[in-house]
Amino acid sequence: MDALYQSNLHSLPLVGRGKVRENYAVGADRLLMVASDRISAFDVVMGEPIPGKGALLTRMALFWFDKLGHVVPNHLTGDAPESVVAPDEVAQVRGRAMLVKRLRPLPIEAVVRGYLAGSGWKEYQDSGTVCGVPLPPGLQLASKLPQPIFTPATKAEMGEHDENISFERAAEIIGAERAAEVRDVALRLYTEAAAYALTKGIVIADTKFEFGLDEHGTLTLMDEVLTPDSSRFWPADSVREGENPPSFDKQYLRDWLEQAQVDGRPWPKRAPAPPLPDAVAAATGERYATAAKLLTGT
Repeated sequence: MDALYQSNLHSLPLVGRGKVRENYAVGADRLLMVASDRISAFDVVMGEPIPGKGALLTRMALFWFDKLGHVVPNHLTGDAPESVVAPDEVAQVRGRAMLVKRLRPLPIEAVVRGYLAGSGWKEYQDSGTVCGVPLPPGLQLASKLPQPIFTPATKAEMGEHDENISFERAAEIIGAERAAEVRDVALRLYTEAAAYALTKGIVIADTKFEFGLDEHGTLTLMDEVLTPDSSRFWPADSVREGENPPSFDKQYLRDWLEQAQVDGRPWPKRAPAPPLPDAVAAATGERYATAAKLLTGT
């Protein structure tokens, strides 16, 4: 499978290039979002692509936008991405792009956690909290939380790390009423998605959503949703309290990077990333594909 590390369209103006996606302006009110095959970890973009990853992420996002459309509006226009590019650019967008409404993005990420994992587990061990939210004593790694919790974060610039913030700080940034709306919608999205995923043999341990406002100020789900890039997926039959479950996301890559050496020293989790062996790239891609097949049936 041919990989697309970076799209380069000549027929549309480039608005921005993120860790995974390029955004192109389509008139004043729409964007073409092209998902490349790049992958990032610890907020650093790897130098090698994961072939097919962009198409897989797009397919999963479209699945979830459709399934959760009754909860909150999303940014999809319903128009074909191929219709707005030149004929010689169709191959760069087919299957990996979304034509979306141009929104005013909210400057926070809406993170929802349903299980103890990652940085949340580390914080809980130190203080009994996750992102400042008090939790009952006696929980273990991979424990299911009594109820999902909303733990917002600020969006970092390329190469920088997102910063966990309190709900109160989120309210200061976007307003108390809007912060409450984002929290309530994010929790409902997670709850419905997690219940569905469990019927397909997957635990969604945590995930992040991004929202924007349309021209009427309506809260709108945007970017991607519930993919292995933005979520922690565990095989339900392998989750054991006190153990780190296997995963269908980029945790495999993170684990490899934790052990990676650069000039004889541990990689310092900043650019440039160490070269990915073919076997690591392939194994990461296989995990993404498994998640897509289980959740979407394709």
